[in-house]
Amino acid sequence: MSNKNPKGKLFSRRGILPILGSSLLVPFIGTGQSETEKNPLDNTQEEYKTLLKPDGTVVKIKVSALKDAKVVKKNISNNSFLSWLGKK
Repeated sequence: MSNKNPKGKLFSRRGILPILGSSLLVPFIGTGQSETEKNPLDNTQEEYKTLLKPDGTVVKIKVSALKDAKVVKKNISNNSFLSWLGKK
């Protein structure tokens, strides 16, 4: 007498390998949307410009703030600028 299952083998190694392999490929199959398409309300990404301060530190400033800035007085010395700011 043989103890065979009437339905045959339910799970074999060869039957599970394709399922396992295809499940590893699932993360690579995406919807094809970029980050800007995912958040249509968040399309107001600001551009920043990197400027160097006199002491050597780096500051990031919005480009729109640089465009909207007005020049008060050109070609002033550092001492007069610091006194104008109230630092000295």
